[in-house]
Amino acid sequence: MEQTLFTLQVYTENIAGILNQITAVFTRRQINIESLNVSPSSIKGVHKYTITAYSDEEMMKKVVKQIEKKIDVVKAHFYTNADLFLVEVALFKLATDVVVKNPAVSHAIRHAKARFTEVNETFCVVVSQGKTDDIVALFHELHKTPGCVLQFTRSGRIAVTRSCQEEVSKFLDERGEEIE
Repeated sequence: MEQTLFTLQVYTENIAGILNQITAVFTRRQINIESLNVSPSSIKGVHKYTITAYSDEEMMKKVVKQIEKKIDVVKAHFYTNADLFLVEVALFKLATDVVVKNPAVSHAIRHAKARFTEVNETFCVVVSQGKTDDIVALFHELHKTPGCVLQFTRSGRIAVTRSCQEEVSKFLDERGEEIE
């Protein structure tokens, strides 16, 4: 069966324990969460969960239905990459002496449109933002130089829909609720 990377956007009230309830839906269906980002949304008192997972469309429909059954969930919807503007952020801690001795490292950073945010005699920190594939490609390029990458981390995906209005906004409009 064809597995696609889907991005779910889930809007919930800001209640303790709701993250556990949402992730339990994935666990019961044996779906691994690839990334998870949680933050306040543009609606007062509502949090936005951006979750990525590989599955098929039928399973995603079931997952969204199960999540929406949770009492504190306002709305949930799933998307493919084509439906979204998305970005991730990565931090690379690199050995300063290796960066200075290897012009290829600086070239790879410039080519990826990443930027230095901290430089000292021991290490430098590089920030990169973009699509997952671009960030992973930069990691692999930097990792080719022995001793270069000291630490690496990347955020979960953040995304907005390509439509003018988000699904949760349409939903709240239909219910006659106000968005702040």
